[in-house]
Amino acid sequence: MRQLLLYIISGLLLFSFQFAYADVPKKWTFLIFLNGDNGLDPDATQNLLAMEKVGSNDQVNIVVQWASLSAGKTVRLLVKKSTDPTHVTSPILQDLGLVDMGNYKNLQDFIQWGVTNFPADHYFVDVWDHGSGWHLQHNQHFHSKQNTLNDISWDEISGNWITTEQLGSVMTYAANVMGHRVDVYGSDACQMAMVEVANEMSTSVDYFAGSEFVEPAASWPYAEFFRHVEARPNLTADQVSKLLTKEYVRSYEGGSGGRAQVTFSAFQMDKLNRFNTAFKKMSDEIRTLAPSEKAKVLSAAQNAQQFFENDYRDVGDLLKKLKQAKITGISKADITEVQFALDEFVIANADTKNFRDSTGLSIWFPVTTNRYNQYADRYSHLDFNQATDWNASLNYILQGTH
Repeated sequence: MRQLLLYIISGLLLFSFQFAYADVPKKWTFLIFLNGDNGLDPDATQNLLAMEKVGSNDQVNIVVQWASLSAGKTVRLLVKKSTDPTHVTSPILQDLGLVDMGNYKNLQDFIQWGVTNFPADHYFVDVWDHGSGWHLQHNQHFHSKQNTLNDISWDEISGNWITTEQLGSVMTYAANVMGHRVDVYGSDACQMAMVEVANEMSTSVDYFAGSEFVEPAASWPYAEFFRHVEARPNLTADQVSKLLTKEYVRSYEGGSGGRAQVTFSAFQMDKLNRFNTAFKKMSDEIRTLAPSEKAKVLSAAQNAQQFFENDYRDVGDLLKKLKQAKITGISKADITEVQFALDEFVIANADTKNFRDSTGLSIWFPVTTNRYNQYADRYSHLDFNQATDWNASLNYILQGTH
């Protein structure tokens, strides 16, 4: 019995030593849900190697849950600086075996574990993987061998993904675990900078960062980003969001990512209510328009900046096109109020030259009834629609079209 007690005490001491760094909160903990259980597996490895060029330090934790399709397992790492550019050398803290990275509960579990073991003043939650905005990706040849991509964190082994609604629930869970709103949520995934996605986490996240367009395989410039953060660990959440926006686009203007057409933006989430209120007023006006005037709205949408999914339109460019259309029944003052609210909500926006009409936030605006009918029922339950009645306005605009 005494010997068993000694073994238990020794084990507890070893565990305490392993996680001794958890006793004193650091300035920032970055929790990166790195889902390589799909065709992006090699890119996940490269991104992790980029993180290891910097690694965690005495003020910043870089904590990763890394799923690898080729390895057939998921591990949790505290990223440490390494000079080996070919192999991940950070210590494995937990080997979880095969984990379904498309199950939102596993993202919750990672956040719970990360907050418990790596306390910090501020937390950044980063979901890394395929993304398709709030719905199925229709350009299905683009990424996945299974020809299906939905929402975010697609797991080819299980066939599951995390829905936009589930992602919002996870952020609510995370805020409860942290004891305050998530400082920054970032989607290192395609097309997630949408008003529909943002609304699902509006009460649990302070700042949101993501891209309206597809992200290249090189992904975020983790090495450059973390160097800047660790040089100035007292950065606030809005400063970190702005920094990431700047460094992401810079990396694809001949930097570490080479050259590619990209967009990136950051949102101040406590400004979303004003945007929703202003947008609802305009949405309500749309449902009173004469047929000739609602045709102008549809034309404005067709000409507004679109992204990889042709039913995702840039909000700012849509407003510009609506104002130019001189629509009888929609007050220019009301359009201007939506624009003011948008400018207040989008605190950072950067893009390369092909997206000069991008203003940082996209919205669902299908221009055919077939596409509308495919998603109308689900859309009716999204928080953005609950706040704005946008679904009803889309239905009204598209009546009589094909």
